[in-house]
Amino acid sequence: MFDGLKVLLIEDDPTVRAGSEQALQLAGLEVQSFHSAELAYKLLAPNFPGVVVTDVRLPGMSGLELLQAVKALDAHLPVILVTGHGDITMAVQAMRNGAYDFIEKPYSSEQLVEVILRALETRRLMLEVHSLRRRIEDGGGIESRLLGDAPAMRELRRLILDVADEPADVLVYGDTGTGKEMVARCLHDFSHRRKHHFVAVNCGAIPESIFESEVFGHEQGAFTGAAKRQVGKIEHADHGTFFLDEIESLPLSLQVKLLRVLQERYVERLGSNSPVALDVRVVAAAKLDLEELSQQQKFRSDLYYRLNLIVLHLPPLRERREDIPMLFEHFALAAAARYNRAAPVVSSAQMRSLMAHAWPGNVRELRNIADRFVLGIAGGANGLLAARDATPVSLAEQVNGFERSLIEQELRHYAGNVAEASAVLGLPKQTLYHKMQKYNLVAEEFR
Repeated sequence: MFDGLKVLLIEDDPTVRAGSEQALQLAGLEVQSFHSAELAYKLLAPNFPGVVVTDVRLPGMSGLELLQAVKALDAHLPVILVTGHGDITMAVQAMRNGAYDFIEKPYSSEQLVEVILRALETRRLMLEVHSLRRRIEDGGGIESRLLGDAPAMRELRRLILDVADEPADVLVYGDTGTGKEMVARCLHDFSHRRKHHFVAVNCGAIPESIFESEVFGHEQGAFTGAAKRQVGKIEHADHGTFFLDEIESLPLSLQVKLLRVLQERYVERLGSNSPVALDVRVVAAAKLDLEELSQQQKFRSDLYYRLNLIVLHLPPLRERREDIPMLFEHFALAAAARYNRAAPVVSSAQMRSLMAHAWPGNVRELRNIADRFVLGIAGGANGLLAARDATPVSLAEQVNGFERSLIEQELRHYAGNVAEASAVLGLPKQTLYHKMQKYNLVAEEFR
């Protein structure tokens, strides 16, 4: 009932702490226990998915001081105080100051569990209301950034808004040009981390020799040429989002170092032995199947499983052709405004040409062609939109073009396996071979 919600328990008496933790675990609740308020407070953030249970009398920060700090962070986060005998007056005043409830020592396991269950239910409802309100407020915003009305795009936008505030790392799959960085930016911009940095790194663009220095940072004198301390990119993204594009291109020697940072959530700059704690949301993007690469020992399986928590799939443009007219119009209008030109009208023949194209470069290719069209560069890309008065295409030619694109799509998806492609297309294998011959398609070219 409370999946994803947790209890932070703060109690300096180890015997009481162990007994309370066991009682909550037996009740099926996820609990983390601490001997000090300072340690527990480090885990808290706005919209924290859970409740806080704290003893009032603690070494260092007291339970009342923690209550005040929590309410400044998130006024709706339930805090349950555990008081000793004679502290009732103080506990009542604390409830007036925002405490959810209090429990007097000594207490039974049943009493502890009952109060916490009520607090968790309150928290669950509050988070649902907040999520619904945010989706209502942000829905229009994300639709203007991740364009498209295809079912796959509607589902993608819904998933992004659902998981944007989750602390778990995200893995984004998509072909080149589908917009993986835009998905990462939406995850950042529609979360509570949006006030902090979004830092993007292309794993294939940074030379291996300087990757550690660039990403993890270094101290002065750590190596020849290190004239001053440099904060790494992942540390710069603290409390924000760190985006790793083309993570499949990261060398194995660096993957193990990245894995340690992701697991421990701290980084040590080169030349330093002092760990720097990190609160960062990591989004990784890949165009190849990391599980398959790990089976081929080309990608560390432990890193794959560390990233494979929340997975988002970006559909290629060829699988959402119904979005092409709207996308092209959007890009053409944007280009017209950028270049201070009038947006030309697309003829029906030109739109049919766009609809029939295979789009290997996906949305990025479509945007480039829209720019060329607005600039009047003859032919655009691959001859698309070659002339404003394009010769009408016959129905038979349109059907053939669409059929060819579908066959190419499935052959590419199944790496040239004709048997699997024929099954998906609902064609006898011999018929598919005839059509491939008709369109000069060779299975080996897709492997």
